[in-house]
Amino acid sequence: MAKRGSISGMTHLEKILGGVVWAAYILILPLAANPLFDFLQQVFSISISGGTRDALYYYILFGLAVIAFWGYLGREGRAFLNHAGNALAAVGIGLAAFYGLNEILFRLLRMLSVLPPNLNDQAILARIVSAPQSTILILVFLAPVIEEVLFRGYIFGNLLEYNRWAAYLASCVLFALLHVWPYFAEGWDPAYLVAMVQYLVPGAVMAWAFERSGSLWGSILLHGAVNALAVWSVA
Repeated sequence: MAKRGSISGMTHLEKILGGVVWAAYILILPLAANPLFDFLQQVFSISISGGTRDALYYYILFGLAVIAFWGYLGREGRAFLNHAGNALAAVGIGLAAFYGLNEILFRLLRMLSVLPPNLNDQAILARIVSAPQSTILILVFLAPVIEEVLFRGYIFGNLLEYNRWAAYLASCVLFALLHVWPYFAEGWDPAYLVAMVQYLVPGAVMAWAFERSGSLWGSILLHGAVNALAVWSVA
């Protein structure tokens, strides 16, 4: 299969712009989004529903990611097409590994009685019920591109040039942390941090799919497929 070394990395400009997108993703938008939407409601005397807010939030992030990484995504797309058969095989193997390893992890956590409620999944389920169309758009199309280009392309891909284990560790831990951090920060309950464990397997499998397929689009397709199957299971 294609090796990561055969894929062009990020340019210096893409790395700088990627840092800007990371700042928007972690700091700026989480703090500014709701005040901005509230301001727009007052100025234009309109009501912006929770589903619309979520969609606009991800549209903004998606737009920033595409602008910053347009050339990078194009190069990764050509790499995917050049090795399409092997890349799709890696996606298929990754999908099987995702469900197999997740099942083992959940059984182990239940045996140890340390399986906390997944508040992120509960919040997503509530959004699917209240705003199904916008939530499906986010989960299946927007979020996979945003999260893969940041966690796998920017973090994993750039660290992979220096140390493979550091690349896996950093990308997996950050991916897990940012899925539980909002809930931990609300009540500072350490139990929420235990929920991070549930996201380590997905993070590792997505990184493997990226590395093994030879293209970021391998992990994007895998991420989108996992989310689509999750939505289908609760629909």
